[in-house]
Parts: sequence; C-alpha cells; structure tokens
Amino acid sequence: METEKRSPERIRAVMFDLDGTLTDTLRDIGDAMNWALEQYGLPGWATEEYRYLVGNGAKVLARRAVRERQDLAEQVHAAYQRQYETHNMIHTRPYPGIPELLDSLQRRGILLCVLSNKPDRDTKHVVSHYFPGIRFRRVLGQTDRFPLKPDPAAALAMAEELGVDPEEFAYLGDTSVDMTCAKRAGMHATGVLWGFRDAGELTESGAEHLLEKPEDFFRMYPLSAMK
Repeated sequence: METEKRSPERIRAVMFDLDGTLTDTLRDIGDAMNWALEQYGLPGWATEEYRYLVGNGAKVLARRAVRERQDLAEQVHAAYQRQYETHNMIHTRPYPGIPELLDSLQRRGILLCVLSNKPDRDTKHVVSHYFPGIRFRRVLGQTDRFPLKPDPAAALAMAEELGVDPEEFAYLGDTSVDMTCAKRAGMHATGVLWGFRDAGELTESGAEHLLEKPEDFFRMYPLSAMK
C-alpha cells in the first residue's frame, strides 16, 4: 500500500522507531504497567488496549494508565520503570522479516538508526539484545538531551552527526507520532502496518508510504534509489 509520496533521488539512511516497528514489545510493556498499577490498587488494561496508550513515552503512558488517579501517576511510572527494566525481554520479539530487512540494508551500505520514546537505557538494551549483528550508527531513546517525538530535534541531530541530509532518510514507524516527526524533520515518512496502529492513523498523519510487511520496503524504495 502507498499514499501520495515524494520520489527520493536516493536513500542513504533509514531511521526506525523501536516499539511496534522493529520489535513487538506490547505484552512486556503491558505486563509491566499492569504490575505497577496493581501495586497501587489500580485496575489494569488488556494487552490490546495498550496499543493506544503507548507511543509518547513512559511518563505519558503512566498518566494514561492510571485513568482518573493522576495523583498516583508519578509513583506508578517509577514502579513501571523498575519492573520493565528487568522484564523487557520476556515476550518481546522482532517482527517477522525485520532481521532480514536490517541485514539486507546493512549489506547494501545503508546507514541504520533507531529513535524511540522508550527510555534510552531500555532502548539500547532491547536493540543490542535482539539485533547483535546489526551495526546501528545511532540508537537513541528518551533522554534529557532532546524532547520526545514528534519533536524532530533528535532526528535532525542524528542526521547532522552522520552527515546525511534528512531528504536522504527513510523513516519507518507505526504511529502518528512517528509520521509527524518524520514530516517535521523532512524525512520520508513510512508507516508500517504490522505495528500498534492502523492505516488510517498513519495516512492522516502524513505517511508517504505504507508497508504491509518488511520486504515491501524495497518496492517503495528500489535499489536504484539507494546510493
């Protein structure tokens, strides 16, 4: 599937979101947050409901998860962080076809990056564990250095550090947060349909392309456009 798009003259780099794009992390996130909620006597959520709670960082996730008990959001967030740091690789797995896509891009000399709203330590932990053979040039999660996505500051800083024009980046993500970030950064916004949100959200937030499966990447960005 695809939407109205720009045709890139060349793609030199690919920026990936993590949760819902490279790895299916939903159950581990949900289980950790439900554990944290339980510590404060609050009701949990079904795993599938977390599809619409995640995406804007752990603090926002906690505020959404506690419902009307905003007075407990900070405590729940802290409990979630403690739990998730030691329980983030129980059910998490790369999506089918992702390891092959990364390997193929790496062999073609395409520069690879990860930009996530997940805390930086957790982001690096998950990426290094599940993709040990992939040389990501930059892996960045939530830090005090940059505001969270959809602010494009971190994406633009990565591009500058690598010496790659934003126009030469394909940006893959599964939420409106990612598509908005990509558009603001001047990168090619590419929505993935195997993640947490649907085609309608991705299209409405500016996706140039929609990928039904990882191998579709090379249909949207043919080898002739990779230099």
